[in-house]
Amino acid sequence: MSILSPLDGQAGEQLRASASAKLPTPFGEFKAVAFDVPPGLVYVALILGDMGDGRDVLARLHSECLTGDTFGSLRCDCGSQLKASLRSIAAAGRGVLLYVTGHEGRGIGLVKKLMAYAEQDLGADTVDANLHLGLPADARSYTTAAQVLSSLGVQSVRLLTNNPDKALALEACGVRVAERVPVPVVPHARSHEYLRTKESRMGHQEPLGGALPELTAEGADVRRLMGTVRARPDRPYVLLKYAQSLDGRLATATGDSRWVSGEEERAVSHSLRASCDAVLVGRATVETDDPQLTVRLVEGSSPARVVLDSTLSSPSDARIFADGGRTIVVSLADCDPDRKRLLQRLGVAVHHAPPGPGGVALAETLLLLRRLGVTSVLVEGGGRVITSFLASGLVDRLVVGVSPRILGEGVDAVGALGIDSVAGAIGLDDRVVSVVGQDVLIAGDVVWSAGAGQVQRT
Repeated sequence: MSILSPLDGQAGEQLRASASAKLPTPFGEFKAVAFDVPPGLVYVALILGDMGDGRDVLARLHSECLTGDTFGSLRCDCGSQLKASLRSIAAAGRGVLLYVTGHEGRGIGLVKKLMAYAEQDLGADTVDANLHLGLPADARSYTTAAQVLSSLGVQSVRLLTNNPDKALALEACGVRVAERVPVPVVPHARSHEYLRTKESRMGHQEPLGGALPELTAEGADVRRLMGTVRARPDRPYVLLKYAQSLDGRLATATGDSRWVSGEEERAVSHSLRASCDAVLVGRATVETDDPQLTVRLVEGSSPARVVLDSTLSSPSDARIFADGGRTIVVSLADCDPDRKRLLQRLGVAVHHAPPGPGGVALAETLLLLRRLGVTSVLVEGGGRVITSFLASGLVDRLVVGVSPRILGEGVDAVGALGIDSVAGAIGLDDRVVSVVGQDVLIAGDVVWSAGAGQVQRT
């Protein structure tokens, strides 16, 4: 069945609510209203504010996605769109999110969706995967959803969707769509091809998102900054990102680094985090900056946080251990067992790597992460970690934000690399230069010169 083919019934036929209750969420307190609908399904409407005359209600019809909404799958953008829509409705102060069950996998069901995933793993795109299984590309209908909206007193909507066909389908079922409101989220590297297919073959408008819709003066294409993500059997794709002053400092001589770059440049960092499986820092960064390393300035999924801490001496009350996200600490095998048990009680995974220069061995750490399923890692610092990754030849792509500030004496972004001639310098290929607010971003694939001193290329 096509998304544009309504079933029997019209939006004017109202349904009776089965139950309702207050539902407090991180986005505000909603009223949850359940509707028993055929064939044996339950739709749930999360309502905020008074529907009033029912006109131009900000609304989201969210198709059920167990893998994305509940498990946080990075194969799709469903979970991020769900959160973004709730946040938008809360900001508007009036609206409804209708959670439409029976739409798993665009209507083919959970089991067949997993079968379609297997087809995608063999090279099919999201449309051909369904077709290979003898299934429609999109089997959803919105007739019952329109009836629920009518039962809630909704006459017309400002529809939160990137899918014009969804707006047409709702109109065909009798609900006027006054406006289609895009839901921009930053895509993860694992969902790029899926979202590109939705754009090219299913008519979705900008599903890959503007990424930085309001923060950048001239904009930055995060996909180009990321480069082509290619994990290797022995390590993830490594993207090294840092922000520095015009004279190459991460911080002042007293260690003050907030903020070397502007908010727009930091939003780029959050977008890159949302695009990667993991973000990595050293113990010194945890101790000095107490970062969260989550995605907050843009809509997107937060990555796993990786801390290199050979002695497990990071503060146990650090924010990186306290917010419920996935955190991995890599230490030496002879670390303090009591500290290890403490971190494990906090839900932190502690893994071991052999010793290397100044701490844990980086190549073995990356192999460990690859075995844990990490395909891309964003290295954010600090200075010792940045230098160690460059000196070890373990960086695929570099992104540097340069701020129009001169700090003088301070913390260097990059230390000694053993390069004794300009001819032996590390270079950049496939370069991208962007002006982002007051800062300049420079990105490129790392090119290791044949005469690169002590740099160990991989």
